[in-house]
Amino acid sequence: MSGIFVIAQLDGSIAERIHALQERFDPKLAAELPPHVTLIGSSGAGPIAPDTPMRVLRGAIEPIAAAASPITVRFGHPMRFLQREIVVLPLDPHGPIRALHERLKESGLPYAPARWPFTPHCTLSFYPTLTPESLRQLLAVREKGEWTLSALRVYHTREPQPPALLFDAPLGKKRAKTPS
Repeated sequence: MSGIFVIAQLDGSIAERIHALQERFDPKLAAELPPHVTLIGSSGAGPIAPDTPMRVLRGAIEPIAAAASPITVRFGHPMRFLQREIVVLPLDPHGPIRALHERLKESGLPYAPARWPFTPHCTLSFYPTLTPESLRQLLAVREKGEWTLSALRVYHTREPQPPALLFDAPLGKKRAKTPS
């Protein structure tokens, strides 16, 4: 898939724990990007058009990030997407995460249609076919730590090449005005 994605990358010990799970159950996923939550590009809104100019991307995304406060969240119990081999740690789809997603979605950026409704999550296993044992182990995971979403990361994906980071947009940080 090719397009521009907006994610929130996990950090700290929670990212280390989730990355270790990804390496154990889905090494291909673990090698692609650090653990993250996709805000634009998957559920709720498909990828942003890959030919969108950088000034347009920054002009839409940076003000939204600057106007948002950091969001502290907890993951729910793992779940398997219906009739799919994907296991995720879900987040509450309401409240500040939904509001941030909606602001990004309504920014005027051109994005592909979404195949599923907005379901914020961090993926634990995406590529492999799960055995009954690996599924049981993944569904038994309990992540009790909190995590603060403090920045948006914007990536351009051109499969099979690795995603390329375009820019970061910290939440709650106003941009410095450029001298005229």
